[in-house]
Amino acid sequence: MSRQLNGSCLVLAAALASLALGSGEAATPAAPHYRGALFPPWQKGANAPATDKGLAFTVPEVNVLADFHGNPANARLVIFVAGNYYFAMAPLVAQFTSAHPSYKGRVFYETLPPGILLRQMKAGGTITLGNFTMTVKPDVFAAGLKKVKAAIKSGVLTGKAIPYVTNDLTIMINKGNPAHIATLADLGRPEVRLSMPNPAWEGVARQIKASLVKAGGQALSDEVYDTKVKSGATILTHVHHRQTPLYLMQGLADAGVTWKSEAIFQEQVGHAIGHVDIPAGQNTVAIYASALVKGAAHPDAGLLWAQFLASPPALKIFESYGFKAWKGSK
Repeated sequence: MSRQLNGSCLVLAAALASLALGSGEAATPAAPHYRGALFPPWQKGANAPATDKGLAFTVPEVNVLADFHGNPANARLVIFVAGNYYFAMAPLVAQFTSAHPSYKGRVFYETLPPGILLRQMKAGGTITLGNFTMTVKPDVFAAGLKKVKAAIKSGVLTGKAIPYVTNDLTIMINKGNPAHIATLADLGRPEVRLSMPNPAWEGVARQIKASLVKAGGQALSDEVYDTKVKSGATILTHVHHRQTPLYLMQGLADAGVTWKSEAIFQEQVGHAIGHVDIPAGQNTVAIYASALVKGAAHPDAGLLWAQFLASPPALKIFESYGFKAWKGSK
């Protein structure tokens, strides 16, 4: 099975379809069984904020764009947000539009990795997925604080960074922990198959490597991100952390490091996923922030969203997934 997507346009549906071929199903010809409960999107339409959805034509594994939400044609607020809390966006948007009804059905957002979102912005907002090309320019960008500050410095974003929550890493595992993963050091065991964020576009990979070094020195980091990648024991994600629970549920991996909030979400929706806590001394904390995009079409809406993310109603939603309110100085 090829692990390469067709270029950087991230044809998620094609990738998921190809994964199904390696999931242990019979090799003889048979009618397809599209397992909607296994493949994303996982929130039963809650992440589709458009009010007029027209013809509903979603086929799991085949025709689904899990990181694109809403209708860009009539949007009055366009959000580009790092995919590490894609699952929280549905309740966040619902809370936001409840407080600001004029935006109901007029929010569009993407939840790709920040590196990919910045590349899309550099391309004028144009992205191609298979045969579909779309141009949409964001009003506000949200990612890790360092990434946001760097984008402000480069002139892509404007104003100041507005931090709002923090997050910790965890080891995501199959429910019941059949691989007997207890620590980060166990990820270096040759027989443990891993799904890990790709350093090419996921900033969390840098933080994971730092935690691996804390737990087992540079040798452990190299084992996970070099030796096991070369041997095929580590799969690097093609899109983002959404793939790790999918690989686990398909039996393609035994463990993977993700943000703790992602494991909590998977457990909340009833997937056969668990997690192993990483001690504070080996963990890495991320600070999430947002800022306006330079030249945004709807700067007032973008600022309203950025301020909303740090508000008590939004923080309550974040905390339900294990995030913590940012306590730094304003």
